[in-house]
Amino acid sequence: MYKVIGNTRTRTLRVLWTLEELGLEYEHVSAPPRDPSVIAVNPAGKVPVLIAEGVPITDSLAIMTYLADRHTALTFAPGTIDRAHQDALTHFINEEFDQILWMAARHSFVLPEEHRLPAIKDSLKWEFEQSQQRLLPRMSETGPFLMGDTMTIADILLAHCLRWAANAKFPIVDDRIHAFGAMMLDRQAYKKAAAA
Repeated sequence: MYKVIGNTRTRTLRVLWTLEELGLEYEHVSAPPRDPSVIAVNPAGKVPVLIAEGVPITDSLAIMTYLADRHTALTFAPGTIDRAHQDALTHFINEEFDQILWMAARHSFVLPEEHRLPAIKDSLKWEFEQSQQRLLPRMSETGPFLMGDTMTIADILLAHCLRWAANAKFPIVDDRIHAFGAMMLDRQAYKKAAAA
C-alpha cells in the first residue's frame, strides 16, 4: 500500500486525486511542508511525498507520472506519439499555469513579508490569461478531456491549477476552460481526495 505525506492545501491533493482515480489503497498522513514527518523522508521539507515500496518519491508531477505508468491508466503508453503529446501538454500546464500561480502564492504568503512584491500579481494575472489563450488550441474538441475521450494526469494537473486559480482570484477567461474545470471538480475521485 502507498503512503502519501502532505496536506490537501498543497499539491498533495493532485496525488491523492490520482490515487482515487486509479482506485488504489493508500495511507494519508496530513502534514504541512517542513513538518518533522516530512523532513524525515524529504530533507527539503516539501510535500507531497509518496512512499512506494519503502522508497520516498517527491514532486507531485513525478509522483503522478510514476503512478500512471505503473498502473497503466491516466496515461498513454510510453514511446507513443500520444504520450509525447500528453507529456508536452503536461509540461505546458506545469510551466504556464502551476508556476504562475506558485509565484503569486510566494508573493502573497510564502516568502517573508519583506521579500514579497504584491504588485507582481497584476502582471501574473495578465500572464495567466495569456496562458489560457495558448491552451485553447491544444484542447480536444471531440471529447470531455484535454486529449479527447482519454483522461490523463494532464487533466488532473490542469483542474487542480484551475481550483487554485479560483481560490487566488485569478480569472478563468474562457467558457471552455471554465466548463472543463467544473466537470473535473465534479468527479467523485476529486471530492473524495479533497475531503481527505
